[in-house]
Amino acid sequence: MKPIHSDILQFRGTHYDFGCLQGEQLKDSLTVRNREKQWNVRKPRFMVEEAEVKEAITRFAPGLWEELIGLSDALEWPMERVMMEFGGYRVDYKRSGCSILTGNGYMIRNYDYMPKTYEGRYSFFQPTDTGYAIAGPTQRITGRMDGMNEKGLALGYNFMHRKKPGDGFICCAIGRLVLESCATVEEAVNMLQEIPHRHSFSYTVFDKSDQTFVVEASPRGVKVRQANVCTNHFEIMTKENRNHLVDSMKRMDAMNSQRDHLAGAYDAFRLMNDTDKGVFSKQYRNWAGTIHTSGYLPKEMKTWFALGGDAEPMEFDFAKWLDGEDLQLERIHGEVDTDIPFAHLDEGAYWTGRK
Repeated sequence: MKPIHSDILQFRGTHYDFGCLQGEQLKDSLTVRNREKQWNVRKPRFMVEEAEVKEAITRFAPGLWEELIGLSDALEWPMERVMMEFGGYRVDYKRSGCSILTGNGYMIRNYDYMPKTYEGRYSFFQPTDTGYAIAGPTQRITGRMDGMNEKGLALGYNFMHRKKPGDGFICCAIGRLVLESCATVEEAVNMLQEIPHRHSFSYTVFDKSDQTFVVEASPRGVKVRQANVCTNHFEIMTKENRNHLVDSMKRMDAMNSQRDHLAGAYDAFRLMNDTDKGVFSKQYRNWAGTIHTSGYLPKEMKTWFALGGDAEPMEFDFAKWLDGEDLQLERIHGEVDTDIPFAHLDEGAYWTGRK
């Protein structure tokens, strides 16, 4: 078992100032040093003009561009590097897993991925210039791998494949754009149909209405369905599916066979987080091991979070935080059953692309 943690980041203010704060925190951090080592092994190719990235981002969430400027100023990096590292537009993304379950008043999500890429940051950001406040774990600093905003809209995504990428945003950038700009599942679905998609993912959106929509998205099309479970295959755009779906089907069957017996959100959390229920994954070397389990309760405006399996969720009262009550906790601790190093904890824990 490897002890890990996520740092809690709290900020109220403008996007630019938030970018500056994060840039100062990132200076000489393991996250940045390991990324630099990664680029020494694999030369980056990023040839997108700044004007194109700016236009793409500001169309959906203009504040995010200001955050990137703040990061650039604080890190003293050219915008090209900031866009490549944190912009989320026309860059690449590795494969992953993930499982999502929704029910009466809750969305529970397992984030399944490779430990060497995990940032270990849980952010509370309340912008004073534009956009909605968001609580949730970050990815690529500005992105959100799952989260809930001040209107009670929750989102999580599930990987399908990276074949034939398009000119568009990667999953965590899309998560941030939707949560920053949309108040309801209907607005989220509309934006997900409009956003250009780089890769093929499903996006599950849930809000206070208890409605759940799964948006199947690829560079070649977008389809929408209503469902309470989602793993790693499309059910409408089946031609986009990978050939090997055994594990995805197995996790979906485990959720479907047990969800009718759940008494509420906590039981749902246990179904997803307990290592003996058939949903939690330990396939860390296959980019598909469960690192965290998130819970979102829109009607109560609370979020849950746990690192590793068989863990009790840490509860955050997002409503109180939005009213100005700061969290006293600085870190969330947990244990993950792997010997693979985590990027934010171990020097040299970067992924070269070689198995």
